[in-house]
Amino acid sequence: MDSWHAATGATDNAAGCAVMMEAMRILKATGVKPRRTIRIALWGEEEQGLHGSRNYVKNHFADPATMKLLPDHEKLAGYFNLDNGGGKIRGIYLQGNEGVAPIFDAWLKPFADMGATTVTPRNTGGTDHLAFDAVGLPGFQFVQDGLDYNTRTHHTNQDTFDRLQADDLKQASVIVASFVYHTAMRDQKLPRKPLPAAVPKS
Repeated sequence: MDSWHAATGATDNAAGCAVMMEAMRILKATGVKPRRTIRIALWGEEEQGLHGSRNYVKNHFADPATMKLLPDHEKLAGYFNLDNGGGKIRGIYLQGNEGVAPIFDAWLKPFADMGATTVTPRNTGGTDHLAFDAVGLPGFQFVQDGLDYNTRTHHTNQDTFDRLQADDLKQASVIVASFVYHTAMRDQKLPRKPLPAAVPKS
């Protein structure tokens, strides 16, 4: 899975994997019956060029080099990613998808007292939601507290278990569970940006 060889990859990205697994456990424990399938993916080879997510997208949805859409492209409602350390979720990046802004604003309102209020149109890079966004699918990365991710743990021998904060991971798990549940229960899939042009391999 996504990790850096000098340490155990706790904040990059065992934290994100743990949050996603806990979100699934929460949904299972509540006994809810979502209208759409909720699937978790723990990607390999993100550090080597997003190979896990890019190949999954190519095999199931579309190849960005041709933009020939496969049948599952129409079925995907949304994709959510968590790969910026072990800090609390503070909001979500829209990747320029303005159509989801009012939806995500409403979904974050119950978590304002937990510090999650930001819905920004900005893009953020370097992680697996980019593979989905590249073929016109609604893919998003959550905004997280930086803590010491960029200053100490990211791609260093300091990326170890003691850098994780359990309460932050619990907060993130609850928000992720809520977002994926809302996505699965909507009458319509999440709004999409216009399909991008094909980007032939050079």
